[in-house]
Amino acid sequence: MTRPRIAPTLLPILLAAFILPTALTAQNEPDGTLKLVTYLDWEWVANPQLSPDGTQIIYTRSWVDRINDRRDSEVYIMNSDGSRKRRLTEGSSPKWSPSGDRILFTRGSDDEGTQIFVRWMDAEGAETQVTHLENGPGNVEWSPDGTRIAFSMSVDSDHPWPISVPGRPDGAKWTEAPKVVDRLYYRRDRRGYIDEGYTHLFVVPADGGTARQLTDGDWNHNGVTWTPDGAEILFTSLRVEDAEHEWRQSDIYSVNVASGAITRLTDRSGPDGSPVPSPDGRLIAYTGNDLTTDTYITRKIHVMNRDGSNSRMISQGFDRQASGMTWAEDGSGLYLNVSSEGTRNVYFASVDGGVTPVTEGNHMLSFTSIGSGLAVGTLSDPHSPGDIVSFRLGDPGNVTRLTDVNDDVLTGVALGEVEEVWYKSVEDYDIQGWIIKPPDFDPSQKYPLILAIHGGPHGMYNVGFNFGWQNHAANGYVVLYTNPRGSSGYGSAFGNAIKNAYPGKDFDDLMAGVDLVVGRGYIDEQNMFVYGCSGGGVLTSWVVGHTNRFAAASANCPVTNWLSFVGTTDGASWYRNFEHFPWDDPSEHLRRSPLMYVGNVTTPTMLMTGEGDLRTPMPQTEEYYQALRVLKVPTAMIRFKNEWHGTSSRPSNFLRTHIYLREWFEKHRRGGPVT
Repeated sequence: MTRPRIAPTLLPILLAAFILPTALTAQNEPDGTLKLVTYLDWEWVANPQLSPDGTQIIYTRSWVDRINDRRDSEVYIMNSDGSRKRRLTEGSSPKWSPSGDRILFTRGSDDEGTQIFVRWMDAEGAETQVTHLENGPGNVEWSPDGTRIAFSMSVDSDHPWPISVPGRPDGAKWTEAPKVVDRLYYRRDRRGYIDEGYTHLFVVPADGGTARQLTDGDWNHNGVTWTPDGAEILFTSLRVEDAEHEWRQSDIYSVNVASGAITRLTDRSGPDGSPVPSPDGRLIAYTGNDLTTDTYITRKIHVMNRDGSNSRMISQGFDRQASGMTWAEDGSGLYLNVSSEGTRNVYFASVDGGVTPVTEGNHMLSFTSIGSGLAVGTLSDPHSPGDIVSFRLGDPGNVTRLTDVNDDVLTGVALGEVEEVWYKSVEDYDIQGWIIKPPDFDPSQKYPLILAIHGGPHGMYNVGFNFGWQNHAANGYVVLYTNPRGSSGYGSAFGNAIKNAYPGKDFDDLMAGVDLVVGRGYIDEQNMFVYGCSGGGVLTSWVVGHTNRFAAASANCPVTNWLSFVGTTDGASWYRNFEHFPWDDPSEHLRRSPLMYVGNVTTPTMLMTGEGDLRTPMPQTEEYYQALRVLKVPTAMIRFKNEWHGTSSRPSNFLRTHIYLREWFEKHRRGGPVT
């Protein structure tokens, strides 16, 4: 079953409805190119899971709910060769039971929140709601025998300072009681306040019943991994006094499901986590590192005995970040997803030591499930959105595409060519980047340039399909995106090259990339533009304070003043990213703050930020906006509704982000807007 598409003649009407009350809709997208409105028909697939017998795959398929302005999802199933694709039920995050006779999944509703469900995989397909929880479950996992389901959930704690105010008359409408905060970490972006309770582990019968709490205390317990015998659950925590003040510390624990006894398995100075037991249960693989002040950390892969003894590193000499650790069925090592130099591929870490590539390619390939020598996952490349793929571990070069969820809307659409580039920057750094050209590119013509800057700052632009950039190209822009020093995927030395120097040195890497493209001869140097969000917003506001070569800029969800940021972002760890606390020596905070260079800005600079942003809070935008206004620099502040960090979690806001961005660039195009 394929979700029906909206008729093309109705799409402009829907787009207009999405972007009201603004009237900014002008685009220059020629026929046969990727139009912004196509985003309303976009679909995503995620988390494919192979059945225990290897014959079927369940996965999540998502789309844009145009009426309710959100992305919704359903559980789908297909044969392992990609045939017989069909919808199973509404929900997401499906997982097979160990015997393959059932699946569990989660489903959310406005009335009950997110709950755990089980569906029988027989002809009847009966569904059972397993839980009726007050707070949403996470890390939902079957027990090895399929009789129980474990999960994590926040448990509300007592009010930290209960008081009783005397003298309130019956029926009086007094002001609501204040929010009392007494924790170091008390809020998180996309969640809000997190100090009402702590995350604990639970187990519930798979056919429904009362969930039983396994952990207690004023600590958070993260992750749920059963041991193969079903006797224990492994998790990550820090169950020590005054744990919230222990910077970058965590350990691996086990809890006995029957007795509730908790055992600490690691105890070094530094973070350990992500435990995964071997198929026979004798070993536990995990990631961790010794405590360091580095801002970019590549966690190493270790194995230890089940009781925590004989811990040893098995990833010596491997300087990339790994995720998705999954044991080989014979226990000889672990398969990993590894991002490196703008790509992602599958690697293998042997228990005897050493990490080697399994797949190769200029793509973003991630596996999510392995069984009987078959791996399934997702793959995207510069011209192909993410789809589900499979490959044999014994023949990893033969990757089979199993879905094509966006082929229908991309049929007949010309995409921009994506060119990979490497170039030298200052201090002899090698920098990687990519150039996207308009679909009808003519090297004899001059094109406006958009420089896109990633966040993090330890992020990594990659070769995966990017709808927004292809849409920029469809509107006649050349797009440049690069991975300046500090980016992930290039090793620890490269990532830490901006330690106590961000933003700053990475600015030189960005400008060297612009120089490279300008040197090709097809860029209109009078009409170059720059934007980025989060860390990209930081660098955008830094760029306009250090050069006037751009015709306009958009600093989205930025940090502009480190002094005011470190105490108002959603966590206290940013205090540690400077050599000194600001009250001891504020000079570094000031030196690295874009606000301190705002007097140099002549570039028209827009700012776009979500009103609910807790990561780079709105006052960071307001400080920079007010300064620009005082200096009479052309500016605008776009305050996005119903957004946390970023401006695109709502489909309508994704559309607005791109419309405002290009309208700002066209408004300030030197020589006047193109008609």
